[in-house]
Amino acid sequence: MTWLNLVQLSHIYPFTQLLSNVAKNDKGWKQWFDEEAPEEATIPDGYDNQLDTFRKLLLIRSWCPDRTIAQARHYIAESLGVRYAEGVILDMDGMWAESDSQTPMICFLSMGSDPTENIERLAKTKNTPCRAISMGQGQEVHARRLLNQSMQDGGWLLLQNCHLGLDFLDELLDTITTAETMHEGCRTWITTEVHPKFPINLLQSSIKFTNEPPQAGLKRTYTGISQELLDISNMPQWKPLLYSVAFLHTTVQERRKFGPLGWNIPYEFNQADFTASVQFVQNHLDEMDIKRGVNWSCVRYMLGEVQYGGRVTDDLDKHLLNTFSRVWFGENTFSDKFCFYKGYAIPKGKTIQDCLQHIELLPLVDTPEVFGLHPNADITYQTNMANETLSTIVNIQPKDSGGGGGETREATVQRLADEMLEKLPQDYVPYEVLKSYRDTIADSLQRAPLFGTIIMSEDLRDALDNMYDARIPKLWYKISWESATLGFWFTELLERNQQFHTWLFEGRPNQFWMTGFFNPQVMGREICFFLVEDVTGPPPADIGGVYIYGLFLDGAGWDRRNTKLMESPPKVCSRHLSNP
Repeated sequence: MTWLNLVQLSHIYPFTQLLSNVAKNDKGWKQWFDEEAPEEATIPDGYDNQLDTFRKLLLIRSWCPDRTIAQARHYIAESLGVRYAEGVILDMDGMWAESDSQTPMICFLSMGSDPTENIERLAKTKNTPCRAISMGQGQEVHARRLLNQSMQDGGWLLLQNCHLGLDFLDELLDTITTAETMHEGCRTWITTEVHPKFPINLLQSSIKFTNEPPQAGLKRTYTGISQELLDISNMPQWKPLLYSVAFLHTTVQERRKFGPLGWNIPYEFNQADFTASVQFVQNHLDEMDIKRGVNWSCVRYMLGEVQYGGRVTDDLDKHLLNTFSRVWFGENTFSDKFCFYKGYAIPKGKTIQDCLQHIELLPLVDTPEVFGLHPNADITYQTNMANETLSTIVNIQPKDSGGGGGETREATVQRLADEMLEKLPQDYVPYEVLKSYRDTIADSLQRAPLFGTIIMSEDLRDALDNMYDARIPKLWYKISWESATLGFWFTELLERNQQFHTWLFEGRPNQFWMTGFFNPQVMGREICFFLVEDVTGPPPADIGGVYIYGLFLDGAGWDRRNTKLMESPPKVCSRHLSNP
């Protein structure tokens, strides 16, 4: 994939000699690639002096996809200003000041993000009643009553999970925009998941926000802590323990972005977990026998098994959480040498500003090692984030045919469809289930020449857009597998078909391509390794089992000499085990 990117990039000035440069100076380019932050290092063959920030971004995107966002941040900072390249901490007070009684404020929910507590805390500082109701079937009557009450006395109405009560929202907008009398202090807050049928008029009339800014974990957690909470206990253990709980909360949330490498199962840790944990620590210190000190067994159990552990269902995830609790919560927490990770110590200040200044001095982007992960975990996360960002940019581009020179979008897709139809395997007549896969794909391809001559359905429009962008149409993806590009996906389709066709008409294969199955699960009591070319028949009857190939390791390395797992080498996230 990297080489294909570079081939495409070589069509653009000043990269026309890039491929020959790499061939002549492969060691220099590899050394540059192996840098921890290639975007900060000198690019070989004089490219450092030839590339502006944007063209450097093109090179980074092609060669080091995981560093795309880091270089994009440089480009944005240079083009728009530094503040546009940094994470934004949600300013609830500022947003409230910007709103008025006829402007609702809508929060789009994401996993682990619930603004309820922040909204209720803000209402408390304004001495304003906040009336919350979770929407759903039959809740419209109660929501209507609370709305009328808030309109009269200037209270706040918080409608939670409005994607479950969309019918009331049109009425809500009509009520607050046409009301003859309304207290100017009245505010309407809405939380919702993204929903295709959410009223567009309400969206256009409101302030939209989300409470999950990137790269602001610990800072985001501590911004929600008030000076009042910091001073609520006089016990010397209170401030260090509060910071430790905040760091634990940040860790369990930040690990989630690394997918299966972070947690085996994605858990919805949220602000309520942090609040409950802080309240427990406060109560424990209030009731503590000063002579005996903190009961660490109790603290660790409550954090690792109850407050956060109550959400955890996987045994290994529970073991990890209890390890964090054991290492970070003990008498050593109060020592001057204690740190969560190198450079991540507990602040000594007595005010919130002191703590925030301490956090500001931490790296802008935390290495995965801070949260107990291998450095390579960040490569997968950053690559996925870059792909999602670029995919979004592509999706919002104009989709018209254009009037410029060259081949139109429709003609490009028609040519591609014709080529794919010609290579598409024949029907599996006896197997209707397998046949349905070919029918779905073939139908889209056969209709491709009609682009522009028929009324476009949503599926057909999606097929046109995605095929033109070399991506997999959604209708195909629903019944297939993940792949980097449409070209790779179609090649894999042919290879999968070849394996099944050989198996069906020529007998059971000597070795099986595991990647060619939809949900491969390898279970074995004993594993042996052979070279592909040495396998000329099935395993001996007395041994049993099958020969397989096409396995990948994610999050681990492979010691070929001793045939065992090892730590991942730097910059290698996924390793292909080519031997069966």
